[in-house]
Amino acid sequence: MVGKLKRKWCAYRRDPKSFVLFLSVCLAALITMLALIFIIAYILIKGIPNLTLDLFDSKYTTENVSLLPALINTLFIMLLSLLFAVPVGIGAAIYLTEYARRGNKLVHIVGITAETLSGIPSIVYGLFGSLFFVKYLGLGLSLLSGALTLSIMILPLIMRTTEEALRSVPDSYREGSFGLGAGKLRTVFSIVLPCAVPGILSGVILGIGRIVGESAALIFTSGTVAEIATSMFSSARTLSVHMYSISGEGLYIKQTYATAVVLLVVVILINALSGFVAKKIGGNTLRVSHYAQKDARIGGKNTDG
Repeated sequence: MVGKLKRKWCAYRRDPKSFVLFLSVCLAALITMLALIFIIAYILIKGIPNLTLDLFDSKYTTENVSLLPALINTLFIMLLSLLFAVPVGIGAAIYLTEYARRGNKLVHIVGITAETLSGIPSIVYGLFGSLFFVKYLGLGLSLLSGALTLSIMILPLIMRTTEEALRSVPDSYREGSFGLGAGKLRTVFSIVLPCAVPGILSGVILGIGRIVGESAALIFTSGTVAEIATSMFSSARTLSVHMYSISGEGLYIKQTYATAVVLLVVVILINALSGFVAKKIGGNTLRVSHYAQKDARIGGKNTDG
């Protein structure tokens, strides 16, 4: 251990720039970790003492300021948004990666468009959703309008992460499948896509985090009604919108901190559940990868023969 540190120190003395970069990376990691710890600790210290059973009543009133309807609406709008965004994003990534020709102008244009959409502020998405979904299509302030707006927001994220996951699959897997006589469609869905599932799920997890924490776009599309939605066309508030609404009134600051704790716990639970699913699927992916490598070797031998 000491010898390894001495070798590193000698290397840094020969190249001071590397030492400066190393210190910069360590400092950035330390600042990020301390900021995260401070935010979590601040929310927990301020919010946990204010958690009461009244906050989880099924009916919202000005006395209990219940967050349960908003929590249920958050789950509804999350499922709806993923239902719209995930198939489209994965399908677009499959086409761009597996079917479109390399150097195709369409691929270049779609890539630039996705990068541009990723950098647009959420309030702009909210205004677009208000004009297009709420007014032009006549959907009104509803969960459906909010879900469609959020699906457009997370679509570039899911598409780009799926593209990277598909590109990380070795070409030998595809060649082995083709060598055994499988077609393009079967190769993509039986070999390539299962191997890329962990990377795809990471994009979906990031999209879920953005959905749960979004408020600006939903205020203009799904509304702020503090009731459990009875259909996709019902106006309802999510947990983040609920937090924004009661904090703006200035009368429920303690309940706002308590809501922040629940929102934090929901995000952690969703990420943990998604990670558990990714590990389960990852175990199956390893087996698929093993068979794909075996098929690739067999295909290579058949081709040589």
